[in-house]
Amino acid sequence: MMTKNEKLKTYSLKEIPYYHIYGRTDETQDSLPLFWNGSGIEVNVTGSELWIDLDVDCSFHEPWIATELNGAFMSRQMLLPGSYSICLFRNMTFGVPKTMKFFRELQAMSEDDDCHVFVRGFRCDGEFLPVKEFKYKIEFIGDSITSGEGTYGAISDTDWLTMYMSSSENYATYTAKALDADYRLISQGGWGVYCGWDNDVRHNIPSCYEKICGLGLGKVNEAVGAQKNYNFASWKPDAIVVNLGTNDASAFNQSPFTIPETGETFKQHKNPDGSFMEKDRERFENAVYNFLKMLRKHNPGSHIVWVYGMLGYDLNLLIANAMNRYQKDTGDYNTAFLSLPNTTTETIGAHMHPGIKSHERAAKVLIEYLETILD
Repeated sequence: MMTKNEKLKTYSLKEIPYYHIYGRTDETQDSLPLFWNGSGIEVNVTGSELWIDLDVDCSFHEPWIATELNGAFMSRQMLLPGSYSICLFRNMTFGVPKTMKFFRELQAMSEDDDCHVFVRGFRCDGEFLPVKEFKYKIEFIGDSITSGEGTYGAISDTDWLTMYMSSSENYATYTAKALDADYRLISQGGWGVYCGWDNDVRHNIPSCYEKICGLGLGKVNEAVGAQKNYNFASWKPDAIVVNLGTNDASAFNQSPFTIPETGETFKQHKNPDGSFMEKDRERFENAVYNFLKMLRKHNPGSHIVWVYGMLGYDLNLLIANAMNRYQKDTGDYNTAFLSLPNTTTETIGAHMHPGIKSHERAAKVLIEYLETILD
């Protein structure tokens, strides 16, 4: 039978002197909204026991979270709606500092306005100590690959469910850890730089990039700052990694998409010989070009590397063309295009997405590249 720890004290976030926040959020709120996958909070405590106080809700897509203790992966679980506490550890040696990281596994859910995870505070029987500082800052922007879809689950699992998405097993977090970097993930499965996988032009990442969490819709998310303009000066990345284009490539092979509200129909086309129609190729390249301009506008000192290839190389040349044109027009050569290893039958994961081995291979290439840039 578990005994109650009478020495536990409850702390709101405002009462805690030291903690580190991962991910874009609105820090003016009383609770900490965890909008994006990889977003979270890290504390360094001397207590023997630590609990986290949460407010959680969803209508269909249950959020998943994970924890790390002293840098080692410790747990992963689904959160059900409600206001409650979760024990992060107990019965550990009192007085010894312990670093606990609690973070969101699930991407921002544009399809579930009620989906949210808010951190209200902690309960602990020890002190809060300063947390470590990182050497670098890296922002990752992408689609389902950056949302870690398929890194959990069997290869035969094909259901589109939140439990198969993650930031704990992810090329982005592998890269950040190897480089001692604080990181932020901005991603949405099925979205592209010009359009989504199904030709829905509303589903493009640039359209939501300038908000704290442009994908956080609904009254609750908006009330805690999701749709506020993001303060780019508050966190200046040393590098920005863009992994977009996979869904844009899929759109060329899909049926036309009609926006219900307007009746407008959109379609990316191929010629009979399999090449891309000129006007549609230009639309994609212009989207890449314009997103590079947006990224540079808000991140003047960051190195920008566009990576592509974990699910095919269809748009390699188009991305490279857009990058070359951008560099020539602007003189901005603090940018690059990097091809990543394709996913194979040996490295595939659930839902026909890259598995852990594929993410590890991609991270290795990206780490080697960024080491030369950041050093």
